[in-house]
Amino acid sequence: MTTRTLVKLCCYLGLGALCAVGTAAQDIDNIQEHPLITRYPGQEIRWQVIENYMPYRVAVGPVTGYRQIGEWIDTQGRVTRTFYRYQGTDRSFAEIYKNYLDALTGEGFEILGQGMSADRRGAGVGSRQWSEVLFRENPATKPGEVGTMFSGTSSSGGAGAIVARKERAAGTVYVLVNVEQHSADYVGTLIDIIEEEAAETGMVAVDAEAIGADISEYGRVVLDGIFFDFNQATIKPESAPALAAIAEYLQANGDRQFYIVGHTDSVGTFAYNQKLSADRAGAVASALTADYGIDAARLESHGVGPLVPVFSNAGDAGREQNRRVELVEKQAAQ
Repeated sequence: MTTRTLVKLCCYLGLGALCAVGTAAQDIDNIQEHPLITRYPGQEIRWQVIENYMPYRVAVGPVTGYRQIGEWIDTQGRVTRTFYRYQGTDRSFAEIYKNYLDALTGEGFEILGQGMSADRRGAGVGSRQWSEVLFRENPATKPGEVGTMFSGTSSSGGAGAIVARKERAAGTVYVLVNVEQHSADYVGTLIDIIEEEAAETGMVAVDAEAIGADISEYGRVVLDGIFFDFNQATIKPESAPALAAIAEYLQANGDRQFYIVGHTDSVGTFAYNQKLSADRAGAVASALTADYGIDAARLESHGVGPLVPVFSNAGDAGREQNRRVELVEKQAAQ
């Protein structure tokens, strides 16, 4: 995709800022643009809500009656809702809509529903009726410029919507994109990202298939199911299933080498967190070598402390996600 048509879906390394086209000067303060998807060039973030855990109703079918949609997926997890404004007459809602659709499709998302119209009539995905029902079920929880879209009567211009899903080792993620031509020189876009959360955190470990899928797609995978004693690098016994799955993947890919990278949250000093993350990565490498017979020469451990968060460290849920160990594919020297 060219820069002009780019809505870049990042490799989900928690490095969205490095993947982005650039941050506009008119963004609101204290935004946390999600690393999974970056903005269309020229958009400004004018509203955002992030909830570490909340329910969300994903509409996947057309309107079937008064304020009714027949098909829904009820989910819950971390929800990031971001509203973008594009000011200008050189781009239309249709072009912005198509860029998001192409980018989601190109990155392997399953498109559960899509629709676009110049007059917003009808009952399909993206119609005025459909959007009104979707927003009624998932209302805005704070005021702001997103009201131009939520008002239901904000524009007679065209609009479109995309509902997409992707399965990842870290869990299922849904992306809902709503684009509206609010006026001749104003296109609004609301992007809702819902990352499903397991019913019991920590009860599901990675498996070899999931590891391989994320390594192939992203070049790295979060090693869920590895637990440590508090503020120590001692691996707990309940980590055995996850370690066995990692070893199974490594044994099946004996010609490849990997980094094992430890991460922490930002609580405490950098020096302390850097050492703790390095010690934990080293402990995982040592366990794989000593207990599962993995060649030590294939594994190189490092700790980066709090330098690569995947979520904000402002809350407990974000800090929990930032404390992790990852397996990163090591590319052969060129």
